[in-house]
Amino acid sequence: MSTIYLFRHGQSEFNLSKTFTGWLDIKLTLLGIEQAKALGEMLKDKTINLAYTTRLSRAADTLKEVLTFHPECRETIIDDRIIERSYGDLSGHTHEETIAKYGQEQFDKWHRGWTDKADNGESFVDVEVRVQSFIDDLKAKYSGQNLGIAISAHGNSIRLFRKIMENATIEDCVSWTIPYDQYFEYEI
Repeated sequence: MSTIYLFRHGQSEFNLSKTFTGWLDIKLTLLGIEQAKALGEMLKDKTINLAYTTRLSRAADTLKEVLTFHPECRETIIDDRIIERSYGDLSGHTHEETIAKYGQEQFDKWHRGWTDKADNGESFVDVEVRVQSFIDDLKAKYSGQNLGIAISAHGNSIRLFRKIMENATIEDCVSWTIPYDQYFEYEI
């Protein structure tokens, strides 16, 4: 049986300013770097043989901090099926300006609605499809191999990962706040 250690990247500059980030490559804040180091400390006594992250530096830089304690990690794989949800045309715009322009009700639909998505963006339904594919591949490749697998991902892809692995409801999934300094552990 393999063990997955799933965690969110540390706070980014856009997380701090409450700006829709999506697929924009935004750096960690100083606090975000400290959160990544804290995750590394939390996971230092675990075995991590293999790691996954996305092409975005905030996830890769967080993983780098975690892996400082894991010389046994033999490979890091970039897989954008666990990348953040694309906010399309909202990317780079603050929550405040989005609410001012479109209203709180529309903001809520785009921000936490299950099927709603901004122009050129993704819904949670879209993200769930790619995260399910990622999980299916993890299970096919690593079940029964006794590996430790670190996954440095993003708030919205983690929401869907948790929904699938925990058999949670849509209501639970959209209500979760994914912390920067905690990990989720699953066995496959």
